[in-house]
Amino acid sequence: MFDFSEISKWLHGLLTGVMPEWAAILTESVLVALAIITLYAVFAIVLIYMERKVCAFFQCRLGPMRVGPWGTLQVFSDVFKMLTKEIINLRKTDMFLHNLAPFLVVMASMVTFACLPWNKGAQIIDFNIGVFFFLAVSGIGVVGILLAGWSSNNKYSLIGAMRSGAQIISYELSIGMTMLTMICLTGTMSFSEICEQQSVEGWNIFRGHIPAVLAFIIYLVAGNAECNRGPFDLPESESELTAGYHTEYSGMHFGYYYLAEYLNLFICAGMASTIFLGGWAPLHIAGLDGFNGVMDLIPGAVWFLVKTFFVVFLLMWLRWTFPRLRIDQILSLEWKYLVPITMLNLILMALVVVYGLHF
Repeated sequence: MFDFSEISKWLHGLLTGVMPEWAAILTESVLVALAIITLYAVFAIVLIYMERKVCAFFQCRLGPMRVGPWGTLQVFSDVFKMLTKEIINLRKTDMFLHNLAPFLVVMASMVTFACLPWNKGAQIIDFNIGVFFFLAVSGIGVVGILLAGWSSNNKYSLIGAMRSGAQIISYELSIGMTMLTMICLTGTMSFSEICEQQSVEGWNIFRGHIPAVLAFIIYLVAGNAECNRGPFDLPESESELTAGYHTEYSGMHFGYYYLAEYLNLFICAGMASTIFLGGWAPLHIAGLDGFNGVMDLIPGAVWFLVKTFFVVFLLMWLRWTFPRLRIDQILSLEWKYLVPITMLNLILMALVVVYGLHF
């Protein structure tokens, strides 16, 4: 497996040879920021197109077909339309908070996006408390949603924001405890070490058997709720609240919420592939050295993207299969069922690790 840290060391040495240390670090930071923004935009476009086609597939339709071959340019036309729309400033709104809210949502999304381990040595943010940092930063997004509803001075926006806040804060418990379950198995909170361990000992979903599979299923359900996606999309329910917390937004301010929703979907799937499915680690089967050798030839970034888009498809399948839940059903599912089951599953994983029952 190629280690991308060799490229970063070579680039750092090249830059420090022609400029001071502080200038080299500044240049590297700018390059990393450009890479994040570019990947952010590219994956948003891909996911929006994929969502429309997957939705059409489940509903026996074709999806977008008019703009470009197979509708591939439809998303670009929507982006240009969004960029040319006027940003309307409404009366009796708190303009500072109203304008600040979308940037908080996008900022939280971008920082968590930077935590994803794309390949060995290709991770922008890698702390020894990476899981804790990821959970802490991802919680900033709900502040932007609550500010959007409060500052809009609109009862529908406020109701949508309150629903979203209650839902996201509640399901963060299940997300955190499922991650804690896998930390119990791996013994580390560093995403790079989690992937490195799985490249040697096997994917966590196989190593941890029953508790790991149960944690993976709970993570998918809670992750869908965290992203405000169906059947947990009550904060944006069109039949009740027009568009929920972003009803009063227009132009690219609305576009930021739209981007963040799909990138949060990718981040949720990327974390699932990292913690449960090995991340960039290839599939190895004990005793099949020839098969394992062929799997090692596939680049780690390809493994990561294939696993991530597989989980994205599962989440889209979930969205376009089940009907929307009521808010009391959403909260009852979390507090009465998922939280107790996740706590028991954490205890079960601890017993598996203590008695060495994992593979």
